[in-house]
Amino acid sequence: MSIFSARTLRHDLCIKDLEKLGAKIVDFKGIMTLATFKLDRVTIAYMYWHKKNGDYFVERILPYYMPVGDFKQEETIVESMEKDLNQFKNAANSKNFTKFVEIDSKIMKLVRIFEDLYLYYNIDKENVEKLDKAIKNVYEIIFEIQKNSERVIFDKEPDILNSNFKIDEIY
Repeated sequence: MSIFSARTLRHDLCIKDLEKLGAKIVDFKGIMTLATFKLDRVTIAYMYWHKKNGDYFVERILPYYMPVGDFKQEETIVESMEKDLNQFKNAANSKNFTKFVEIDSKIMKLVRIFEDLYLYYNIDKENVEKLDKAIKNVYEIIFEIQKNSERVIFDKEPDILNSNFKIDEIY
């Protein structure tokens, strides 16, 4: 069996596993795949594609954009999506869920606005410092909220906002 056909078989098994989790799959000739999951209160969609080096790049595109990362094996794509889906199933039960998604979308738009600001305008040092101070304040608010909130998911550590992460790593 050739490497290509073995990889194709593994990808087909990955698609079957995603369908078992409830995904509707649109596969673009094994190069790019869209996996959409309809939960009670939210639709979660992922796009992943096969890179030239043989890895896969995965991104969540709904309910908001978030790069998930690079994966060497198809099985780890399924595992990652399953954990993410379970977290969203829990989060969707929150009465604040819709507002969280709105805030996340605003943050993603803010990143684009910020990029336009520094690519298209000459910003003086005072205003750069003002922006940096405001961002640090947002980090501090997030850490304060985390400290005063009950943790509800324990089967996986948060990717970034975990006990090892300190604001000093950024500032």
